[in-house]
Formats: sequence, C-alpha cells, structure tokens
Amino acid sequence: MTAVVTIGASKTEREENFPVASWLIAPALRMPILSFYRFARAADDIADHRGLSEKDKFAGLEALEATLLGKSDSAKAALPLRSVLAARGLPPTHPLDLLTAFRADVTKGRYADWGELMQYCRYSAMPVGRFVLDLHGESEGTWAYSDPLCAALQVINHLQDCGKDYRALDRVYLPLDMLRARGAKVEDLAAVKAAPELRAALRDIAEKTKEMMPAAEKLPLSVKDWRLALETGVIVRLAQKLLALLTARDPLSERVHLTKPEMAVQGLRAMAATAAARRTRAVSVRSQQR
Repeated sequence: MTAVVTIGASKTEREENFPVASWLIAPALRMPILSFYRFARAADDIADHRGLSEKDKFAGLEALEATLLGKSDSAKAALPLRSVLAARGLPPTHPLDLLTAFRADVTKGRYADWGELMQYCRYSAMPVGRFVLDLHGESEGTWAYSDPLCAALQVINHLQDCGKDYRALDRVYLPLDMLRARGAKVEDLAAVKAAPELRAALRDIAEKTKEMMPAAEKLPLSVKDWRLALETGVIVRLAQKLLALLTARDPLSERVHLTKPEMAVQGLRAMAATAAARRTRAVSVRSQQR
C-alpha cells in the first residue's frame, strides 16, 4: 500500500506572482486549471517539507502518482485532477512530468549550468503551460512559445527566492558556472545583502532569462482562444516587469515582487496591448487573403 503524506498547503493561487485561472479564463476551465495547480502545490510542499525524511517525501509523491493513475485514492489532492483528465480525455503526461521535477527536488540541490537548469524547467514548469493549452484545445505548435514563457517564470521565481531557498532548503537553482564566472560563491546567498560579485551573477541570470521573452511574446498572438490570449498577455507583461526589477534590484535585500495594485495596472495595460495586437494581426491576415 502506498504511504500517505498529508500536509497543509503553503500558499494558494492568489499568492502567486502570476494569475492562475483568473476571471479572464473561460469559467468552465477555471476549476480544471485549479485542480492542476493544487496537485502541483501538494507535490511541491511535500518535496520542500523540512520535517519529512527523503523516504517519506518519495512516498508522498508516489501516493500522488498512484492516485492520479487510479491505483489508489490515498492522496486527496490528486483526486480532482484525476476526474478532470478522465472527463476531458486527457492523458496524465503533464502532471507525471511535474512529479519528475519534484522527485529531483528531494535529492538534488545544485545545478551546474544553464542547460541543466533548463532540463529541470522542462519538467517543473513547461508541463503547466502545456496542460493549459491542451485543456483549451490549442495545437502543440503553441508549446514553442509557452515553454520559454514557463521556463522564464520558473527562473524568475528562483531569483526572487534564491536566498530563502538556500537558507531553508540548502537548494540553489542558480547555475553554478554563472556564479563562478563573476567570482560569487553559493555561501554568498546567506548574506542579508548581496555582495557585488553575487549581484553581477544575478543580473547575468536575469539577462539570460530575458532572452526567452521574444519567443514567449508570441504566445498571446498564437492561441485561438481570446480569453487565453488575454491571460497569457498579462503573464508575459508581468514577467517582463519582474525581470526588470531583478536586473535593477538585489533580491536578498530589496523588494523584487509586484504589489497587487502594480499587478492590476500592468494587467490592464497588457490586456489592451494584446487586444490591439490581435486586431491588427487579424486585419493584416484578411487583407492578405483578398
């Protein structure tokens, strides 16, 4: 019998940097997206729990997988997502990919280079966007734009939480070779203020992350669903603003999050810009067809 690990959720979708199944999404799809989010949150909380042994963490993740696949009903957090997948005829591929990342989190605390970090993002971040796109009936061609956006969001989170992740979990997602290139050390993350060498390395990582944004910016124009276009347009805009903050500020000693009012303002601007861009593209396509 698969062991059961039950812990309280560390945070909800309302506490995230980016909208999760906001009012922009079609009402019928909000709960399915939230079921995926809550499954991911449960897995994340198990992998990060400081009071659990490695054995118990793996057991908890195994319980989530067994419940998702219908082999057990022990992990309650997986039941709503299992129902969503069954009702909509979707395979469990994306949530299973997520579990690959969380299993890595149990034992892996360092990432040698950018390529290794992107391999982690392939399982920790990209499945989220792919699931949302599949749920909307979008083509797999849109993954080419969703994947870099989701990876960028993941790295943004790693940069924001780099000090906390090191102090609380002894986990460093920052590429070690990029730290060394600036003369920074992992131990520098324990300081209350980043040393110049660490600040330079953090800026380098933020700038490297910005390189993914041109592809990500194509996502709101590529999806068919109008509501999803607006939602992804907002997410792209927020990612750009957070990367600007991370380039200019020290995440160890300064605020590198947007306030709720700031998110609202940027969201409204992003929706207007996305709507205008889609109208312009539609006009252009019609004129070419004449």
